[in-house]
Amino acid sequence: MPLRHCLAAVLLLFVMLPGCASLVQAPRVTLRETSMVGLDTSGIDIEFLLEISNPNPFDLSLLGYTFDLQVLALPLSTGGKQETILFPAGKETGMRLPVRLKFADLLKIVNRSPDPDKIPYQLNTMLRLKTPLGEMSVPVEKSALLNIPEQYRPAAFTNRLRDALRGIR
Repeated sequence: MPLRHCLAAVLLLFVMLPGCASLVQAPRVTLRETSMVGLDTSGIDIEFLLEISNPNPFDLSLLGYTFDLQVLALPLSTGGKQETILFPAGKETGMRLPVRLKFADLLKIVNRSPDPDKIPYQLNTMLRLKTPLGEMSVPVEKSALLNIPEQYRPAAFTNRLRDALRGIR
């Protein structure tokens, strides 16, 4: 093959590759639910339910994710996980993202929040996906309010403590 044909083929490949990447559409990510799933002496476990909609005619696979949770502009929790989840072509799939919050950090929030029963947060997540054309990263930013169940609200703890102290007298 003459050198001129090889150069033309390489040039054509470089021109077409960026176009191939645009054939993969990023999935749509919706925050369906935020809920408290656990409580112990050191903190609270929160779970974010994300709904991933794959608009592509082929499956995508989650390879892993990282996240950063901020409440009232305070960085509260960061982390990530190597996890495989299949996102079938043209379908929606649920993905649970667990986060642990320490009580010491929660006290900072309660002191700053005008309504400690409904706490605004910002969740930034980076999904690392495997596609037929290689890997891609999908940034996800979601803001919402965390509705604290009544039994976990600061006022409920204060009332229980007050009732316990009355019993000691």
